[in-house]
Amino acid sequence: MNLDISKWQEFRVDALFPVLKNGKANQGMLEEGTECFYVGAKKNDNGVMIHCAKDMSLVSKGNCIVFICNGQGSVGYANYMDVDFIGTTDIVAGYNENLNEYNGVFLATVFCKERPKYSFGRKWKTHLKDTVAKLPTKLNADGTFYIDESHEYSEEGYVPDWDFMENYIKSLRHKPLTTSNKAKNKLELDIVGYHEFEFGKLISKIYKAKAINKDELDEAESIEDSIRYITRTAEDNGCEMRAVLSDVERKKIEKPNAITIGDTTATCFYQNEEFITGDHIIVVRADWLNKYTAMFVLTFLNNEHFKYSYGRAYLMDRVKETIVKLPYKKNNDGTPILDESHKYSDEGYIPDWEYMENYIKSLPYGDRI
Repeated sequence: MNLDISKWQEFRVDALFPVLKNGKANQGMLEEGTECFYVGAKKNDNGVMIHCAKDMSLVSKGNCIVFICNGQGSVGYANYMDVDFIGTTDIVAGYNENLNEYNGVFLATVFCKERPKYSFGRKWKTHLKDTVAKLPTKLNADGTFYIDESHEYSEEGYVPDWDFMENYIKSLRHKPLTTSNKAKNKLELDIVGYHEFEFGKLISKIYKAKAINKDELDEAESIEDSIRYITRTAEDNGCEMRAVLSDVERKKIEKPNAITIGDTTATCFYQNEEFITGDHIIVVRADWLNKYTAMFVLTFLNNEHFKYSYGRAYLMDRVKETIVKLPYKKNNDGTPILDESHKYSDEGYIPDWEYMENYIKSLPYGDRI
């Protein structure tokens, strides 16, 4: 199905969702447990912060759009929640009897486009009811707009096309992700025998990327003829958007197979295709780097995140000084294989890149990376 937005009409949130309910909880009110999702100001994982015990006095009904109305980095996003949950006071749940898992995903995607309008200093809750979104609109057989005399959804009588939204999502080419790898077959992970390596000794190159201001770019409407724009965001592998490739000077395009680090946010990601960057992005390159070894090393590197903030940036010198514990190459008798050139460590230990790659490949879904 194609998306022709030429006949989409505008609908207000308070007309689309006759029932809007605030979340009721904060984390201090929760009991330990696994019966219920605790949903808050978090874009990924469908907003789920933790699992908790089910307290019916705090529970919000599922089958709703969850609007994230507050929260640094997440305000302005929306998710569809299919099951009952406990919501933080940072969210508002919107209900409509026509809502289901398919049109709910469609609507949440549309409302996420409101994200640039809001921030920690400009909260969505104040403006939520007045928020306007363009949506597919119900048509008569002759292509004219169907008009609802009760004007339930708009002053003009337009009606959202719930069926189209549902069928569009159903038409997308999606199959449940499968894996041939069995959890019982994954390689053993014994971090007790790991050795400490200084990250700067492991890499061949580290530098600040040539920054491009977002205002200089146009957002691409398709993947073709586009390029990933990497910023300090913690979402989508650091990709804030895909930019129109023709807008970009060739000299500012970074080659793939690199680690990117947001220096004021300590957000670290692996980039497997060409990319451009915003400000404050560090690029790391190494001869051992591939998508598997990167995933292994980044798991440890991202543990540094809590040490850094806007007041204490993860600058290049600090990146190089970071200590990561990694598996090292051993002889058959378990003794370390030592490198006389001491390339990777003063003691001559050599990271076991082959083991790291094979470990990631052996994990469930490692065959789908």
